[in-house]
Amino acid sequence: MKLVCVGGGPAGLYFSILMKLQNPAHDITVYERNAAGSTYGWGVTYWGDLFDSLHGNDPASALAVRENSVRWCDGIAYVRDRRTVHRGDEGFAISRRRLLDVLARRARALGVRLEFGREITDEADFPGADLVIACDGINSRLRARHSGHFGTEVTVGNNTYAWLGTTKVFDSFTFAFVETPHGWVWCYAYGFSAEHSTLIVECSPKTWAGLGLHEASHAEGLALLERLFAEPLDGHRLIGRAETGGGAQWLKFRTLTNRTWYRDNLVLMGDAAHTTHYSIGAGTTLALEDAIALADALRENSETESALARYQQERTFALLSVQSAARYSAQWYENLPRYVDLAPDRMFALLGQRHSPLLPYVPPQLYYRINQAAERLETLRRFKRWLGPRLARTLHSRA
Repeated sequence: MKLVCVGGGPAGLYFSILMKLQNPAHDITVYERNAAGSTYGWGVTYWGDLFDSLHGNDPASALAVRENSVRWCDGIAYVRDRRTVHRGDEGFAISRRRLLDVLARRARALGVRLEFGREITDEADFPGADLVIACDGINSRLRARHSGHFGTEVTVGNNTYAWLGTTKVFDSFTFAFVETPHGWVWCYAYGFSAEHSTLIVECSPKTWAGLGLHEASHAEGLALLERLFAEPLDGHRLIGRAETGGGAQWLKFRTLTNRTWYRDNLVLMGDAAHTTHYSIGAGTTLALEDAIALADALRENSETESALARYQQERTFALLSVQSAARYSAQWYENLPRYVDLAPDRMFALLGQRHSPLLPYVPPQLYYRINQAAERLETLRRFKRWLGPRLARTLHSRA
């Protein structure tokens, strides 16, 4: 097959790797609009089950990803002047730049051609291609050409956020909630290398304007945020994006969905097909899972259209629960005052339950008590499942 991937992010690179492993004779080219080595973002997160999936598909790239990742095993929340720790939240993070480098090296080693600095806007530029994969992000030019066919819908969130880096290396996934005269502002932070961490700042539009962030210079904005988050940052500085002059680029999150994911020989993948709110940290995982699903569908279906239909069906079903969780997670933060006056340990507990569809409709204190009772009941059930066979063996040995 002649395959063209438009977009050199994790989805396109990993898909090209999987297809070359299926058949080295596949003719595969990945086109990336940006120059080699340039990327947005800082670190990306994933969980252990993704590594297991990657290892099952290509152990070589999976091991390289793992070797370049950092691990955390706790969650920490700063609420006003209180610090709360939640044990056992294991996760991983890797520099986005390093992830792309790992996947690009593996793709090249398998014979994939990578072309940088080339903008692709029309799949007709590749008349001989069996399949053109649009994995060029939420602003996909290929998808936009046929937005009516794909049924593209975009919903803009309420809150304002900025994706920053910091020289503070967080060894736990860290939340910090700061009250200001203009409302609450908070951050999520996690280490992704031995030198840097990602720090995402979020607040309501009212708070953003009240703090003067809407008109602050790049340096002024970062300085203000450093003062607000002085405790978790522990004296370290924040780093903005180079393309904004080293400052913060303030955005509103866009949730994108498509009614259908393919048109003739053009198929969507990754953020070109769907986005989920950053507060659940699933974007990179979902992009890689898209790549796995599409490669599997093409291997198991001789007809391309049948393969694309299976890919769309499998991935849209898999996304249902994730998109629901992302929607409720975003709403939890947009309604932060509903929860922030709880005792810090209780607020942290509900932070972990923010994906629940019931939480917006049940008083927070009541939901906390119900959740605690349910957890105790589940602990009792697990104990009974553990005790039952052992008790039976003891009684049998005495009979």
